[in-house]
Amino acid sequence: MSRSRVYQWCTWFGEGRTSLDDEPKSGRPKTSTNEENTTCVDELIRCDRRMKIREIALKLEIPKSTVHEIVHDTLGYRKVFARWVPKMLPEDHKLQRVEISQRLLQ
Repeated sequence: MSRSRVYQWCTWFGEGRTSLDDEPKSGRPKTSTNEENTTCVDELIRCDRRMKIREIALKLEIPKSTVHEIVHDTLGYRKVFARWVPKMLPEDHKLQRVEISQRLLQ
């Protein structure tokens, strides 16, 4: 840790600051990544699992980067053989796999 950073913290605490966390930044808040857009993207993917990010962005009129963030980070989908599939299997799918595997072993 640099000496100048320690001096800066001392100055901040002397002025009455109580935390080392960053203060809220001014600027435009995110408006595209909200619950409404997330549910719309999820519905579009569930209706047509072969839909491309570009097509979803055009339908919803939001940036492709936002759609990509919603699809991959928020909803947890990934592309497999040109279809969107969830990254994690639900519990019922896991149980189905176990049952099928046991039947095949018998």
